Formats: sequence, C-alpha cells, structure tokens
Amino acid sequence: MTALLDSPSLVARYFGAWNARDPDAVAAAFAAGGTYTDPTVTGPPLTGTAIAEHARALLAAFPDLSFEVLGGQPAGGQPTGTVVAQWLMRGTNTGPWNGQPPTGRTVTVRGVGVIAGADGQVTSAEEYFDRQGLAEQLGFEMRPLPPAAGPFQFGYAVRASAGSSTAPGAFSLTWIEARSEAEADEVKLTAAVVATELAKQPGFLSWIGLEIGRRLYTITAWESVDAVREIMRNNTHLAAAKRFLTEDFGAAGTTGVWSAHHLNPVRTRCPSCARLTDRAQSGDICGCGQPLPQMPEYW
Repeated sequence: MTALLDSPSLVARYFGAWNARDPDAVAAAFAAGGTYTDPTVTGPPLTGTAIAEHARALLAAFPDLSFEVLGGQPAGGQPTGTVVAQWLMRGTNTGPWNGQPPTGRTVTVRGVGVIAGADGQVTSAEEYFDRQGLAEQLGFEMRPLPPAAGPFQFGYAVRASAGSSTAPGAFSLTWIEARSEAEADEVKLTAAVVATELAKQPGFLSWIGLEIGRRLYTITAWESVDAVREIMRNNTHLAAAKRFLTEDFGAAGTTGVWSAHHLNPVRTRCPSCARLTDRAQSGDICGCGQPLPQMPEYW
C-alpha cells in the first residue's frame, strides 16, 4: 500500500466512511456538489442526499459490507488531486437489493475508483467494477437487453411465490415512475421488503416486480379481493404510500385492485403421451392412464 493511502488521506476518509457502514458519513465525505457514480447508477451521477440514499440501499442489502484498499496512485492525465484506487469489496447479501430478494451469498468483487478531491473532501468518485460478475456471484442470470426496439421497451423482472396452485381471485397492480436511480433503488428495495412480508400472509399467492425504463411495476396475485386488504395492514407499504403522496418523491404513479373476470384452467402436459389435460377435470390421471406431473402454481 502506498504512503498516499497509509496517511489520513482523502481516499482513507472516503473508504473509512464506507467501512463504518454509515450512509450519512459517506455523503459527508463529499464536498457540496460532489458527485458519485458506479455501474449500477444508470442515470446521471448522484449528488447530495442521493449519495446517502444509494449507500443506505447498498448497506441494507450487504450489512457486513467492507472495502479493502489494495493500492493507489495519482491519476495520470487527470486534474491534480485525482487518485486511482484499487479496492476489494466483500459482503453477504442478507437484504433485498435492486428489487430482488436476498440470496444469502457472499461476494468478493474487485474494482477501481477514480476519486478527485479538494480541501480534504471528495469532489467526484467514479467506481468501476464488473456488474455481471457481481450478479453471477449472487446467483442471478444476466441477459443483455436493448432499452427499446420498435414499439417495445425491455427491462428486468423478479418473482416471489407462496407455492400455491390456488387460482387467483384478484390482482393488485401498482406502478411508479422514478426520476432518478436513487428513487428507483428506494422503490425496488421497499417493494422487495413489502413482498417478503406479504408472502407470510394468508391469501397471498405471488408477486412480480418489473423494471422497464424509469417505470417500476408490481403485480400481486391474491386468493380473493378480501385478501388484498392485507396490503393496507402492512406498515412498510403504508409508509411508502404516504411518502409518495405527501413528499416530493416520484414523477407519477397509480395503484388499483382488479378482480378476476375469467380464468382458464391450468392444463398439464402428460410426459407419456404429450396430451394437455385439465387437472381439475381429470384428477391426477391422464386419459392415457398415466399419472400427471404435480400441479404447478397457478400464477
């Protein structure tokens, strides 16, 4: 490790704030107007309270997060006071992150930070690491998608299920348009927490979260309209709704409950004769006399 990093330097203070696991300290390491970005920040660089919100979301997902600075040197061709620092991040994913439930997996990620500062504070921090490598360590499958093609927009989705084959009687649907990556991260984190809590309630069947551009959707399947009332008993959901309705958060959004008008039966394909069979009418036996596979989840 270089003398630059052994001293109580800008880099030491910056990573020290991360290692203290204090989102406000991370934000306080930046000068007024200082900016932060990394591969998970898809919009413009973060500044001010958005930096703290980003750090808070990451630390909620990886409560034991730590950075080991491997080395650093002044950045050639960069403004005076700019340092390139190599780091090793470690952490265990025990909280929701990016709208996805925790995997319980431990990750070790190498990265590089280009950190500029003045008067002991960070004026900009640009972090670079392999986002796909991180996702693979967490057990996620990454598929490259174009942002749009013709009339279609593409995005990502995640699903949580109670494992029930009961037909849904109602769906609750919500969408909110985020104005920044920080807002989107907060929406996804909150939605994942709500889904985890609702999954324990009677009448819950499944939850789907989708991210398409700046719009974030949730679709929750319930056994009945009455079961949907569990949402209004969930404190996390109520706090999120209050934040959207009474504070300067999000560009637009709506929510609603939809009753199932007509549902077709689940048809299961027989592995012996390849015939599709309505399990509700046939029981567990195909017309060919062979047993059918286990009934899948309805939604």
